[in-house]
Amino acid sequence: MTPKNDATVTLMAGGDIGPVYEPTEQFAELIAPVLQQADFRLGQCERVYSERGDDPQFLYGPGGQHARQHPRMAGVWNAAGIDIVSMASNHSMDWGPDALLDTVDMFRGMGKHVIGAGRDGEEARKPAIIEHNGVTIAVLSYCSVLRDGQAAGPGKAGVAPARAYTYYLPEEFQPGAPPKIITTPYEEDVKALQEDIRKAKQQADVVILSMHWGLRHVAKTICMYQQPIAHAAIDAGADLILGHHAHSIKAVEVYKGKVCFYSIGNFMQTGSKSRSTGTFDWNLIWYQIPAECQPPNGMYNFPEHCRKTMVAKAVISKKGIDRVSFLPAYINHRAQPYVVKPDDPKFQEILDYTEWVSDQHPHKFRVEGDEVVVEPSL
Repeated sequence: MTPKNDATVTLMAGGDIGPVYEPTEQFAELIAPVLQQADFRLGQCERVYSERGDDPQFLYGPGGQHARQHPRMAGVWNAAGIDIVSMASNHSMDWGPDALLDTVDMFRGMGKHVIGAGRDGEEARKPAIIEHNGVTIAVLSYCSVLRDGQAAGPGKAGVAPARAYTYYLPEEFQPGAPPKIITTPYEEDVKALQEDIRKAKQQADVVILSMHWGLRHVAKTICMYQQPIAHAAIDAGADLILGHHAHSIKAVEVYKGKVCFYSIGNFMQTGSKSRSTGTFDWNLIWYQIPAECQPPNGMYNFPEHCRKTMVAKAVISKKGIDRVSFLPAYINHRAQPYVVKPDDPKFQEILDYTEWVSDQHPHKFRVEGDEVVVEPSL
């Protein structure tokens, strides 16, 4: 039977996934019924599942820590029904190439598409091509938050890169004040990304990008390099960008009629068991973990604003993306995300927050039923 020209495919996407408490299936309990309503589901992997590899002990910043888990901890991925796994993460190479490749093989053995990492640059940059109802979708994935040597290349395992340079300029008269921070994309990474998109566009009706980028834990801030990469991707033919890594909702931007979610927030993620109740990044930005989220009853080691999240949703046809929306969601003290309805005060709270983080970027939201629709034209 030939599919009708108006046939559609629904994709739902969540942000970072990688709980460290067992059984991991518990973290999908509240959100799985919603995800089951989609034809396909995309998630961002924040762990490696392997008993091999070595912690490289990076000179700065956290190393492997809790990133490596036993493969039995991957049950959350099946419990949530995730079909497409992005491995383009700052944690994917925490335990070296062996652990990364074990994880890729494990997910493929589970019947899932893996994007954003692989045995070499070609495999890491290869899109997932999915087809349903006569509609073909290509999904690519890249990471901007990589340490030296973690990018995939010719004959080298790793992650598909979309890196940026960082420059610092003194700006304030107050001792101890932060400098002005300028970030610019690697030109060669942007050109390669654009070429990947153009190739994928020849194979699919729609190209979707999954981007692991930005500043974690910091509310609202978008780094200077992010918008140039987003615009370059859309100029090359990308139809939708789904960002993550920040662990919180960031700006939603409409550019040339296409939607970029700079961060769709955390998803099924707990953070480290060892994180202190008052912690910081860069000895500059301090934050508290809400008391109810801490052990023994809580399992969510992130700041309060990181409890607001969303499920991004796209309805796709052969003509392109027909509709982009998001379902406001909240993460309880047990690190379980759940969708909130319009009669729940948290619905308006999350919508207001998303308006606030997006107010420097062109966008227009419209509530329709239980969803917030992102208008393609302003």
